[in-house]
Amino acid sequence: MKKMLIMCGTGVATSTIVTNKVKDWLKEKGYENDVKLYQSKVADEMNRIDDYDIIVSTTVVPDKIKDKIIMGLPLLTGMGTEEMYQEIEAKIKE
Repeated sequence: MKKMLIMCGTGVATSTIVTNKVKDWLKEKGYENDVKLYQSKVADEMNRIDDYDIIVSTTVVPDKIKDKIIMGLPLLTGMGTEEMYQEIEAKIKE
């Protein structure tokens, strides 16, 4: 089972919106039993980034972890959502 972290600046507002949308998408695609979702804030996860297989963030992250992050802003703006979901799906299938 893949571990997916969804994080934002405070671990409350935008990460909750994105978590709910990703949860619906996972169910729609049939991946709900393949992925365990976690939600948090960036500051709390800096030392645990490697514990997750997939990381989605709605906020700016430090450069040292940028290459591990999928930006979740498309789920807030409505632009680029398909590409973002393709990135997530590729990570699920790895």
